[in-house]
Amino acid sequence: QVQLVESGGGLVQAGGSLRLSCAASGRTFSIYGMGWFRQAPGKEREFVAGSSWSGDSTYFVDSVKGRFTISRDNAKNTMYLQMNTLKPEDTAVYYCALRFDRGRRWSAPNEYDYWGQGTQVTVSS
Repeated sequence: QVQLVESGGGLVQAGGSLRLSCAASGRTFSIYGMGWFRQAPGKEREFVAGSSWSGDSTYFVDSVKGRFTISRDNAKNTMYLQMNTLKPEDTAVYYCALRFDRGRRWSAPNEYDYWGQGTQVTVSS
């Protein structure tokens, strides 16, 4: 069993930055990686970024490349999503998700085993 606790969301003006955290506890020794998804009102959940726990595999969707980065603190079992140059279209509830297997696609929600509770990110224009 794994628990994921997210934090770091909030309200920011366009062009600003936020850092989301996703802390894992429980059966963390066999984690392969984490992904970040977001869901805006009236829209489907979409993949944003993902990274293996070792950092040797990282993927970002085109809309966030160059603006978002991922980092890890292995000692704290925590992964971070640093979001810079935020745009109003980044407004959504952001979810972290954990996977034990490498799988085939970072963007496939069904390849993740556990999900965080979500944190709201609102970017004002």
